[in-house]
Amino acid sequence: MTTRVKICGLRTAEALEAAIAAGADYVGLVIFPPSPRHVDVEEAAGLAEVARGRTAVVALTVDPDDALLDRIASEVRPDFIQLHGGEPPARVAAIRARLGVGVIKAVKVATADDVAAALAYRDVADLVLFDAMPPKDADRPGGHGAVFDWRLLDGVADQLDFMLSGGLTPENVADAIRATGAFAVDVSSGVEERRGVKSVPLIRAFLAAARGAVPA
Repeated sequence: MTTRVKICGLRTAEALEAAIAAGADYVGLVIFPPSPRHVDVEEAAGLAEVARGRTAVVALTVDPDDALLDRIASEVRPDFIQLHGGEPPARVAAIRARLGVGVIKAVKVATADDVAAALAYRDVADLVLFDAMPPKDADRPGGHGAVFDWRLLDGVADQLDFMLSGGLTPENVADAIRATGAFAVDVSSGVEERRGVKSVPLIRAFLAAARGAVPA
């Protein structure tokens, strides 16, 4: 199985085109103002149009209300909504039913208990994304470039398809895939030349490294 790749936090057409040309399976658009990778709904809609039919479009948001979700669904028309907040399983199920699109639920991991709790989402989300726990003083739940202990995911690939995030780079993504058997990997800060600004060479290098890895 070839591991799928998501390039997240894209803000420009140049970076989006680089991700698509390099073979990204998903492109992520962050609609969350505290993030340095934030794009507003109008900008996200424009980028989504560039990508539509060429790769899967993921709109990432954090604890969104229904009004924002409806606007994203009608204007951006993503293939997936990524929920990166504290949404419980019932809320995830309701969003999936309301919008009729795929749902990726991000879960922050620091301990084995966090991984075990994530299994509650496997029947209500299309993919569970495991990300590192953010710093205590963080103003956003992801995109910090932190790696968690991949050994916490031992055996999880036998129970559900999952996406792995958290501190991935062109240098470590192959090791991450081999260690976890992840269905997909997700990168944002690991392909940036500075915070919020994507590097085309790093995007290409990340895709090449991920494509060359074989899960254990």
